[in-house]
Amino acid sequence: MTRIVLVMHEPLGAAFAKCAQHVLGHSPDLVVFDVAPDVQPEREVKRLLDQILGDDPAQSVLILCDLYGATPFNIAAEALRQVATQGVVGHMLTGTNVCMVLKALTVQQDNPERLSEDVRLGALRGIVNADQPCS
Repeated sequence: MTRIVLVMHEPLGAAFAKCAQHVLGHSPDLVVFDVAPDVQPEREVKRLLDQILGDDPAQSVLILCDLYGATPFNIAAEALRQVATQGVVGHMLTGTNVCMVLKALTVQQDNPERLSEDVRLGALRGIVNADQPCS
């Protein structure tokens, strides 16, 4: 299975994990990596690498970030570059919302490319013009 990792500005990842637990009714199988405002990115890359590799360094990973180009994104991008040299397949999506987190947790699969696309599409389906009547 693909490891799901939330890399976000603190405390957003923890809040998404808590929301997922509320909706799913159980503790979600994911890694939360919240980035504090005063961190040293180089140290955080090392810490994130340890969490990505975990107990199964061959496991693929899907990283969900909040903002493209921000510090958590840059930390995650560098960590993905480094794990790729070890043969780990990794993908990253930004603009994460609750729909994406729930989709990632409920359709986890062995194919990280397919999972990444399913999660991306889940985000789009979760954006609804609530002014329009439901049918």
